[in-house]
Amino acid sequence: MPSDGQVHPEHHGLQRRVLSGDCESLTLPTSDGVYGVQAGHNPVLVALHMGLMHFTVNGEEHEVLVGDGIAEVTPTFVLLLVDSAERPEDIDRNRAEAARIRAAERLQHKQSMHEYYQTKIALDRAMQRLQTAAKYKR
Repeated sequence: MPSDGQVHPEHHGLQRRVLSGDCESLTLPTSDGVYGVQAGHNPVLVALHMGLMHFTVNGEEHEVLVGDGIAEVTPTFVLLLVDSAERPEDIDRNRAEAARIRAAERLQHKQSMHEYYQTKIALDRAMQRLQTAAKYKR
């Protein structure tokens, strides 16, 4: 662990490493709200819910939109395994809007309970991406 009060998060999406380096603090999205992590944190596994992960590097705030997953927190590092990860400025608004429309249309049709929940998840993901992208002007 860095001796200067930093935590070292490693953040992996399914296909690539998104972030690896030191930061002063890290806030993870959970179903109950957020979970804050700083250097020297006690070991814990955290269930993540889609939302914005906030972290501070050299006093500068950063955000990454992460999907559902888990975080392994130790005193020396944090490892995130998530189903998706995007910087807000990289979100394709047109693609997110198309996904929202498709999911909304699917909700209008008769579906099994499983299909219904999958459609709701797709709609929630599209809405979260659109809301996050709206905060950032390209």
